Amino acid sequence: MSDLLWLIPLLPLAGFATNALFRLPKGAAGMAGCAGPAAAFALSVGAWREAPVSQPVFDWFTAGPLSVSFALRADELSSVMLLVVTGVGTLIHVYSIGYMRDDEGFSRYFAYLNLFMFSMLVLVLGDSIVLMFLGWEGVGLCSYLLIGFWYKDLRNADAGKKAFITNRVGDLGFLLGIFCVWQVFGTLDFSRMDPARAGTALEPHALAAAAGLLLFVGACGKSAQIPLHVWLPDAMAGPTPVSALIHAATMVTAGVYMMARMHFLYAAVPGVLELVGAVAVATALLSAVIACAQNDIKKVLAYSTVSQLGFMFAGVAASDGAAGIFHVVTHAFFKALLFLGAGAVIHALGGEQDIRKMGGLGRRLPLVFGVFAAGALALAGAPLTAGFFSKDLILQALLARGWHGSFWLMLAAAALTAFYTTRLVVRVFLGKEEHEHHVHAPGLLLSVPLCILAALSLAGGALLEHPVEGYLARVLGEGPRGGPGTVGTAVSLSTLAFGLGATLAGLLFHVEKGWLRSWLGTPLGRGLARLAERKFWVDEVYEVLVIAPVRMGATAAWFVVDRVIVDFVLIGAAGRISYAAGWVLRLPHTGTVNMALVSFLVGALAILVMLIVRLNA
Repeated sequence: MSDLLWLIPLLPLAGFATNALFRLPKGAAGMAGCAGPAAAFALSVGAWREAPVSQPVFDWFTAGPLSVSFALRADELSSVMLLVVTGVGTLIHVYSIGYMRDDEGFSRYFAYLNLFMFSMLVLVLGDSIVLMFLGWEGVGLCSYLLIGFWYKDLRNADAGKKAFITNRVGDLGFLLGIFCVWQVFGTLDFSRMDPARAGTALEPHALAAAAGLLLFVGACGKSAQIPLHVWLPDAMAGPTPVSALIHAATMVTAGVYMMARMHFLYAAVPGVLELVGAVAVATALLSAVIACAQNDIKKVLAYSTVSQLGFMFAGVAASDGAAGIFHVVTHAFFKALLFLGAGAVIHALGGEQDIRKMGGLGRRLPLVFGVFAAGALALAGAPLTAGFFSKDLILQALLARGWHGSFWLMLAAAALTAFYTTRLVVRVFLGKEEHEHHVHAPGLLLSVPLCILAALSLAGGALLEHPVEGYLARVLGEGPRGGPGTVGTAVSLSTLAFGLGATLAGLLFHVEKGWLRSWLGTPLGRGLARLAERKFWVDEVYEVLVIAPVRMGATAAWFVVDRVIVDFVLIGAAGRISYAAGWVLRLPHTGTVNMALVSFLVGALAILVMLIVRLNA
């Protein structure tokens, strides 16, 4: 298997080249787009069975003492991520054939999707932080291409630019962090910088803290943590399967994976981990509150993703990377399911996304209702579902670490998750019908991936918790958790009680004369609802404090440098001098023979004088 690792990213790249270079019929383009990820999944299973395996492909570059090779490695951590990326990614590709079949950019869509998969696989498999950064930048580019896929609509193009520019801010931190990593370890290869592998000890110092902090800035960009979370909700502008791929299997999990990969660095800088934990808790809670007030079905799920990413980072910050990565796995199941289920609803209603114009779809779309409800139960952390196991592990880690305040805040975020999930399901699938569209059921290509993901969302946690955790512990170590009879039981009972209360509140929200509706009618309730609906005016604050000053500075620089210095002074002055010289030289040239003869004699005398002076010098 070690000789075939290079094929895992290469197969999706071949699909990209096929659809980018050839104008294939839609059927052939869809098959070419799905074949690469499916074959990569089969190879990933082999890599998982034989991990750890590595393969140096070629020497990339050398600069003085720095030497970087294009080497791939599938250890316990990367092989789990490989299965998630290729497995869930393949299901999304299959779903896309049915979802995008009427789109004129069908081949271009699959080309971008395959390039996205290639970039993410390079990120995951790279055995050096430089190669990881190559894939990191690749997924950023592909997110821009896919979010703005329908670029003829200006809002979609703007959403793509917002994602790209916001991520560039984080990527600058990542790049500076790489420089610090080089200074700390003297190498950029993961296998040589990990003290457990290299047989050395990492002594904490200022550069190690700077490296950890700067890398976390990069993670905040890719994984949408405060204050760089603003791009992810607007990423809904792309096709719904793109949203599923970005939110579930690829880009947004890159930051969590990177921090888990660099766990040995963060173990040496506990102060940075405390900051990571604080940001993660704030992100999880704030995004859950915002999700409660959104009316676009995809934006509810988008803010849910931001909140769940906060849970993943909280697990990593609590020194339990296995719990954080396990939540990455379970979240991939139920969030891909929810986005694809939302896509089936939008597809059935002819593009409608406002949940206030839905209702009663459970009777018209029973299959979609069933699978969406399965994903909603897993997201809400219902007992025995996938989300129940992974969320509880993170909460246990927070409590065992002694972060009691963070534990209660994350428990509140989990309760809010149950509330907005219940609100979403009730509003879309139950109650009276508010839509006036002809509803058509999804076809086989949409239904099969939904059913597979529904099964994983319901049973994946129970089946995979101990195998995956034990597997990841070989690389990431054991987390600071209590046993199942102590901390685990208390956490499970707490989440169950809070979840049931929040679910009941979500049901009561739809009772016309219920106490919750009455409270929302008060000035305080209306104000809080308005605050959450407008996303706490974060975008408006950024517009005033960041975007407007940058735009004004850019305008001033353009006027001073381009218009005044370049156009007026440099280019304009050269033109004016040339014009003036031409005007002066034109004066003696009147067109008469006498003046021409005089000019000739004056010029000849001038040349003669210059020669005499030169000879006598």
